[in-house]
Amino acid sequence: MNIVLLQPDDWLDPETVLLRDRRALHIREVLKAAVGDSLRVGQLGGRCGRGVIKTIAPDAVTLSVALDQAPPPRHRFEIVLALPRPKMLRRILRQCAEFGVEHLHLINSARVEKSFWQSPLLRPEKVQEALLMGLERSRDTLLPSVHLHRRFRPFVEDRLPALCAGRPCWIADIEAPLTLAQAPPQPAVVMIGPEGGFVPFEVALAEAMQARRVGLGARLLSVDTAFTTVLAQALPGIS
Repeated sequence: MNIVLLQPDDWLDPETVLLRDRRALHIREVLKAAVGDSLRVGQLGGRCGRGVIKTIAPDAVTLSVALDQAPPPRHRFEIVLALPRPKMLRRILRQCAEFGVEHLHLINSARVEKSFWQSPLLRPEKVQEALLMGLERSRDTLLPSVHLHRRFRPFVEDRLPALCAGRPCWIADIEAPLTLAQAPPQPAVVMIGPEGGFVPFEVALAEAMQARRVGLGARLLSVDTAFTTVLAQALPGIS
C-alpha cells in the first residue's frame, strides 16, 4: 500500500480522518508507524497529499490531512480488450489502474469462452476491489471506468466509431506491417484480442470502422503480456 485512499465517510472534519479497517491495520502492523509520522494519502476520486498521524489505538488511526497535489496523469490509450480468462482478469484490472488507464472496455470475441462472462470477478464490487489494489500500488486516486460489452459486432459498429472520433484506433495483429512502437505518439484507442487473437472477420470489421492493424513484435504474447506491452509503450512522459 503506497498510498492510503480516503473514502467520503472517513472524514471527521475538513482536516481529520478516522480509519478503522484494513488501512488502519496496515498503518499499525505493516508500516509500524507512530504518532507524528507522515503518510502519503489521497481522496478516492480526488487530490493527493500527506496525512500526519494524530492518534493510534488498537482499533483505529486518526490522521490530520492536507490534500494539495493532483493525481498522476492519465494514460493516453483507451483500451478495448477481449474478455480474458478469469485467472488473468484480476491481475489485468489491477494493472489497468496502475497504468492510469481512464477507460477499459471488455468485449466479446469469437475466441472468448461464454463461461468467462459468468465469472464472479465481473461483479462491480470485485472489479472495484482489484482496481483499488492497483491505485494503492501506484499512488493514484482515480479509478478507471470499466465497461462491459457482451456482443462484438454491435460494439464495433455502434460504439467504436464514437470512441475513436478524432484519434487513431489500433487493433493488435501479429501480421501487421506497422508496429505500435512506430505509431504516432498521440492519444488512441487500442484493441487487444483474446488468446489466439481476433479472427479475420473481427479484424476486417474493425478495419471497416477505421481501425488500423499494428503489431507488438514477432512473438505471440499471452493476453496479460500483450496488455502490459501496449501500455508500457505509451507511459506518460514517454514518446
